[in-house]
Amino acid sequence: MSRYVVGVDLGTLSGRAVVVDVADGTERGAAVHPYRHGVLTERLPDGAPLPPQWALQDPADHREVLRTAVPAAVRAAGIDPADVIGIGLDATSCTVLPTLADGTPLAELPALRGRPHAWPKLWKHHADQPHADRINALARERAEPWLARYGGRVSAEWQLAKALAVLTEDPEVFHRADRWIETADWLVWQLCGRETRNASAAGFKGLRQDGHYPSRDFLAALHPRLPELLAKVDGPLAPPAARAGDLTGPPPGGPACRSAPRWRSGPSTRTSPPRPPARSGPAGCWRCSAPPPA
Repeated sequence: MSRYVVGVDLGTLSGRAVVVDVADGTERGAAVHPYRHGVLTERLPDGAPLPPQWALQDPADHREVLRTAVPAAVRAAGIDPADVIGIGLDATSCTVLPTLADGTPLAELPALRGRPHAWPKLWKHHADQPHADRINALARERAEPWLARYGGRVSAEWQLAKALAVLTEDPEVFHRADRWIETADWLVWQLCGRETRNASAAGFKGLRQDGHYPSRDFLAALHPRLPELLAKVDGPLAPPAARAGDLTGPPPGGPACRSAPRWRSGPSTRTSPPRPPARSGPAGCWRCSAPPPA
């Protein structure tokens, strides 16, 4: 029986999906979906202006890649969707966003949609450099042992500087956020209904080392309320190649197939064929090969 995996890459300006034959690595089909909003550098979608050096993204653009590029790649491959046994996903790092406890992005709450700090901060968002400078200065002053592992310097592109900026410049958004999460991890959460944190991003961009993030004492020295961040980033840590779970529930931002499949969302050792996905469903369904909406 032929088997395939789907790889999804959420980039800076577009998302890409590729279908690969697991037997020999042959690429069977691919599709690209440009983000409708691209990178938000001058204003939010509602017209609210952004200061210099901001770079945000719309989480709806990431969901749309799942709804359009994945079915398009499967159609281009000319394969039976039932033969897809796994999905792997990545996103540009460090792109992070604040969400509610159920994964709803704060940028999608009407009360916060006009607040720039509620939106996902793209990797090239550099407006938070002053906060990175503070982190670096304090870490050197305190001789924090973890700093050397990052070449003696924490980047403004990483999680901590961006979180400190949110807390300092818009504390209401910081306190409304139950979770502070990498876009790649958020999308896996959307796919599986189960939150995980990939060990690579947690260790590199999140400063997690030897099972710990920077100490509460260090964070409090930056801002008295910053230790609250630890609860927002804590979650099940997934090592490389770990299986995050099964596709379950309705697709994010859209209707479900009448019979939802349960494709694997990570590496699988399964030897029997997966449950076949539905052959019919609403147009644009991200789970089956139905065409996307016009």
